Amino acid sequence: MHWISIILIGIAANLDNLGIGLAYGVKRVKIPALSNAVIAIMSMIVTFVAVTAGGTIVEYISPHIANLLGSLLLCTIGLWTLVSNRFSQQGIAEQPELFDEDKNYIISFREAITLGFILSANCLAGGIAIGAHGISVIWTVISIGTFSFITVAIGSHFGNLLTKTFIGKYSAAISGWLLIMIGVLEILG
Repeated sequence: MHWISIILIGIAANLDNLGIGLAYGVKRVKIPALSNAVIAIMSMIVTFVAVTAGGTIVEYISPHIANLLGSLLLCTIGLWTLVSNRFSQQGIAEQPELFDEDKNYIISFREAITLGFILSANCLAGGIAIGAHGISVIWTVISIGTFSFITVAIGSHFGNLLTKTFIGKYSAAISGWLLIMIGVLEILG
């Protein structure tokens, strides 16, 4: 059961990254592999801190209560994502050039650090919830980083084509439902 949760949290936390990659692709702003790796590493660092914090919470309350609270937190984050149609990355998707400071249509290493930090916000609350469940820190971090790299690369590469697809149009809603599903699976599991 935890493997499914680890994979789904990796996907859910990074669906917005797909949207951001699509926005950059449409604007023909390139995200080189090194810059994409920096974005993924930023997500991994934030996730590690969040999962560790969530694991620390378990030390002060019973595992059953921590599991329940973690599941409810995932469901709450999922509902917030669904309700808040203009979730935190919406402004970035509408104006991707904001992070291309030198306006050369390439996200540099330094620009990727800032962008990665902003995009990793999705990993924060989900990481705390996963940590409260006692799910593997290392595999959660790897899942988040891997799917971050994949979604930004796919989005950036396919840009204009994918913005018209179901995933491109509804990435926030899909992410929200995935988080709710993970929370429910963890409550039942």
